[in-house]
Amino acid sequence: MNKCAGIKPFSLTGGVCIKIFAGTAANTLLSGDIRKIMQAKVNLPQGRLPESYTPVKKLPTDDKPREKLIRKGPAALSDAELLAILLNNGTKQKSAIELGREVLRAASNNLPELGKLNVLQLKKLRGIGDAKAVTIVAAMELARRKQAGYMREKQVITRGADAALFFKPLLSDHPYEAFYVLYLTHNCRVLHYRCISSGGISSTIVDARLIFREALETGASRLLLCHNHPSGSLSPSAADVGLTHKIKAAGRLFDIEVVDHIIVSEAGYYSMAEEGVI
Repeated sequence: MNKCAGIKPFSLTGGVCIKIFAGTAANTLLSGDIRKIMQAKVNLPQGRLPESYTPVKKLPTDDKPREKLIRKGPAALSDAELLAILLNNGTKQKSAIELGREVLRAASNNLPELGKLNVLQLKKLRGIGDAKAVTIVAAMELARRKQAGYMREKQVITRGADAALFFKPLLSDHPYEAFYVLYLTHNCRVLHYRCISSGGISSTIVDARLIFREALETGASRLLLCHNHPSGSLSPSAADVGLTHKIKAAGRLFDIEVVDHIIVSEAGYYSMAEEGVI
């Protein structure tokens, strides 16, 4: 009997080739070492293996984002390094810095675009869960409020450009339309501001009763209306103009003046008062 009959080739990754013998004579022909190799469980890789990376904790001290910020200040860090601090850690396949780079790539490496991403959109990225997504969204909201804080300190708004500086940081990168009202004294000193409604991509529902109830509660004599256009267009729609006239007419009943209605987007602002629409 030919003991080599029925030989079948079997190749392992890496170019090692050994032969498996069919039939009962196989075990007697295999040496002890080869038998151990054949009995071992072989896990072949599925697809491309992840590239090697260096965890943040193994970086030189001067290159670790937290330590770098402490030593050199936040301006010395890249956007990805600042995001890495917020993310706190990476995954088994990538460091926190690389994960920060992926987040930026998802926003076209543009921080205003990053500010438009919500929790669900961020969670589509591998390695981003609820905690990381919420942290990023909260940080971007704080950045908006910081920018808007400059105008709140000014206290007095007398023209559309001032109002645009107040609202643009809050609204210019919102992915949906929102309607705000600025409540003013007779001398245009800022009393308060409120988001009256927020809605879809191209419209939102505004209830004039909510606007004037708050105006009466705060003692406002003047109102300045503002909403954003997520599309980037600054042209008012017929509905925008009609709503403005409706609110302006209602204000006359309470002796409350609507001084302007501005539209903001990343492109700038549009003032209905300055353009002679109202």
